[in-house]
Amino acid sequence: MPRAVICSAFGEPLRLESLPPLPPPGPGQVRVAIRAAGLNFPDTLMIAGRYQLKPPLPFIPGMEAAGVVEEAGPGADAWKPGDRVVIRLRYGAFAEAALVPATDLIALPAAFSFVEGACFHVAAATAAHAVMQRGRLAPGETLLVHGAGGGVGLAAVEVGKLLGATVIAVAGGEEKLAVARARGADHLIDHRQGDFRPRVLELTGGRGADVVFDPVGGDVFDASLRCTAWGGRILIVGFAGGRIQTIQGNQPLLKGIDIVGVQALTHAERDPASGAAYTRWIYGHAGEGRLRPHVSRSFPLEQFAPALQMLSERRAIGRIALTMS
Repeated sequence: MPRAVICSAFGEPLRLESLPPLPPPGPGQVRVAIRAAGLNFPDTLMIAGRYQLKPPLPFIPGMEAAGVVEEAGPGADAWKPGDRVVIRLRYGAFAEAALVPATDLIALPAAFSFVEGACFHVAAATAAHAVMQRGRLAPGETLLVHGAGGGVGLAAVEVGKLLGATVIAVAGGEEKLAVARARGADHLIDHRQGDFRPRVLELTGGRGADVVFDPVGGDVFDASLRCTAWGGRILIVGFAGGRIQTIQGNQPLLKGIDIVGVQALTHAERDPASGAAYTRWIYGHAGEGRLRPHVSRSFPLEQFAPALQMLSERRAIGRIALTMS
């Protein structure tokens, strides 16, 4: 019987349970044996009941996975048993098997392991949508990436370089910054060494960054407002720092700054053609070896608790995965 991590009540400890075997796939469905699942910060919020989406209880957390097709239902003829796939979900990935719509599957890039495939889509799609579509980053502009040691931050560094930008990466500690450099960052700032703002202004000749990628929020956002160029764009990607900022209107007004919210998965649902465009873009570059997740740690499924704790404490570099036997 397949095992799965179960959330029975928001904010309460999770449990690993054995579930009944999944039924045969219905019309348009595919049954997949999951080999790995990626952990994302929104998973922790959803488990706590603090995410904008609150699944009906009980539910299985996890937004993305990779595995092997076991059986395709009527109308899902594009997939056949043995196909290696990436699975896009809102929740349900922390399990050994899943029954999903065929439209939520993408072919696993040939060079990717299951762990890499499970840790690719959410971060890369968020970064591409944010930087390309919401930030309108142009060649020659400067992209400031906060949280550049995390999965979505590293993806933003890679996307920025593919678009021809100068990338300034901000992260905590030499180890995280070394990975950002390896992914193409032109300049590195350790936020543990003090205020990043003077260094950004120095690197840009006093002009500031054209686009700011901010998954941290709070004080980081406040300081970013003061080192964004005239006509710049600040991308609100999340609030991993814990404080949701209050935005005062004088700085955006005086500098003509756009403050732009980023919701890649919801955007793809509401505008499928646009979502498909950046999905093709990221998987095209993945297939050519130009986009690849950095997975620093894998845990077996039964060690989901320490894996989620590492994610919550922001101790990981890049991504964390759960692996299934």
